[in-house]
Amino acid sequence: MGKLVSTLFVTLDGVYQAPGGPQEDPSGGFTHGGWSFVYGDEDFGRFAAEVFDRAGAFLLGRRTYDIFAAYWPKVTDPANPIASRLNVLPKYVVSSTLEAPEWSGTTVIGGDLAKEVQALKERTDGELQVHGSGALVRSLIDLRLLDTLHLLTFPVVLGTGHRLFPDGSVPTRFRHTDGHVTGTGVSIQSYDLAGDPEYGSYELPENA
Repeated sequence: MGKLVSTLFVTLDGVYQAPGGPQEDPSGGFTHGGWSFVYGDEDFGRFAAEVFDRAGAFLLGRRTYDIFAAYWPKVTDPANPIASRLNVLPKYVVSSTLEAPEWSGTTVIGGDLAKEVQALKERTDGELQVHGSGALVRSLIDLRLLDTLHLLTFPVVLGTGHRLFPDGSVPTRFRHTDGHVTGTGVSIQSYDLAGDPEYGSYELPENA
């Protein structure tokens, strides 16, 4: 049985929208696309290569799928650690409108998300990886299906854009498992889902 693992890029104020380029996702009038580019270095590239090397299949939201499908099939270098996995391994896209995907190896899933994703986990060797797809990631967390979240926080504040955890997110506790900071200041932290939050108080007992 595979693990369901998410890798997400966010800003200090929690924005995950369009990290890769100005035209990646301008929805809602977003004008800051490409905000992650200047922070790429060897540390960052090494981490990305290691993540993709563990992939057994990919689970993507529709918007991220469309972005990936427009770019990665054109990267044909077999030595590229990302393209070599995305173009060969199974890809599952959550959508109620996509009918005839052209990217080889793509299967559209819909209906009962919890049931579909649990079945995918059970038949995947290695990691079932989610990249980007912030809204989907939230749903997977809410359903307690996500196993691990790799959260890459970049030292920039944008002020607008889609946020990973907006008001109304389901309260959730995570357990920190690993982390480091790249030479350009990107904080790469890994967390396992740990259920509901636990609460306490710093108030002194009445009889103290």
